[in-house]
Amino acid sequence: MEITLTDIEREAYKDSPVHRLDGRVKILATIAIIVFAVSLPRMDEANFMKLAILEIYLITLMAIARLNPVYTIARFLSILPFGLAIVIIQPFVRQPFIGSFTVYPLDLPLGITLTYEGIFFGMVLLAKYTVCITAIVLMSSTMKMNDMVTSARRLGMPAEFTLILSMMVRYLFVFWIILKRIRVAQKTRLFYIWNKDVPRRWILEQVAYTISSLFIRSYEQGERTYISMLCRGYSSAEKVYVHKNSIKNTDILFSIITIGILLLAFVS
Repeated sequence: MEITLTDIEREAYKDSPVHRLDGRVKILATIAIIVFAVSLPRMDEANFMKLAILEIYLITLMAIARLNPVYTIARFLSILPFGLAIVIIQPFVRQPFIGSFTVYPLDLPLGITLTYEGIFFGMVLLAKYTVCITAIVLMSSTMKMNDMVTSARRLGMPAEFTLILSMMVRYLFVFWIILKRIRVAQKTRLFYIWNKDVPRRWILEQVAYTISSLFIRSYEQGERTYISMLCRGYSSAEKVYVHKNSIKNTDILFSIITIGILLLAFVS
């Protein structure tokens, strides 16, 4: 089963109580959960209970939003490797904030040793990272990309950043279509990246050609887009229009519930 960018973005167009929440509230709630998870003590067994409460709350929101589990897991796994490497090396590293270490009884080559404290710290990092990823996946799965940029602008993001993000969101799918066309052209020529019957160097060259072709096409598309914007009177002094939207009772209720969950996790 092939999951495309369009399939993942389609999740944001569903209708549920979580989807209907104001984007500003969801962004602030996500930031609050991430800050709370990161600010927990480094070496404390109570962290697992606190983080478990947050994770259960986020998974409950995903269930209310009726998110597709396959797409949700795909998003989660796509982000997981970026922090998993840091978690994996912790059992082998002796952090300066840990006073004493207990060596794990396991013989490893090159004099490498494991410590119980390093394993515990790695588990804490993994739990924190899991909660943060879940919060980000929930927010991005229940907000359209344009709504996310608009909500960030309402929260005070500089207009220049808003313009750059809005342009990136608008043409992200265009570049995805260009990449798909390149891949179709390669498939019609029987190119398969895992083909063992051709030299690996030749395959790497084809991948490099694909990346360079996509870069050149995106550069050309950017030039055409900028020229079109100038022809329509664009200048750096122009202000980006942001539609005003008021906070509803459901948004206030969601904020109160989120704060309550954070307080519950804090005292547990």
